[in-house]
Amino acid sequence: MKKKVKMLMVCGAGLGSSFACQMSVEDVLSKLGVEADLDHCDISSAVSMNPEIIITASNFKSQFEQFTIPDTTTILYLKNIVNKAEIEEKLVPLLQAKGVL
Repeated sequence: MKKKVKMLMVCGAGLGSSFACQMSVEDVLSKLGVEADLDHCDISSAVSMNPEIIITASNFKSQFEQFTIPDTTTILYLKNIVNKAEIEEKLVPLLQAKGVL
């Protein structure tokens, strides 16, 4: 049985762009045959949700640096949070490292 990874898509308000990112990530994961628990939220909520992977836009990096992120959580910063090619390119090595792919 394959391991299921917990992923969180994050934006400033936790509504529109994080949900759009989640839909793109769902498409990429489906293509790769990876099962995951996906959710989306705002930055301040993300820290307490303890996901294995946080996917967010590069412009939020300075805000995430203000929080203490658990060592078990990896943050994946994207230039374009709905670009499936960028998501796949950056996510595949991470999923391989976590033993999910």
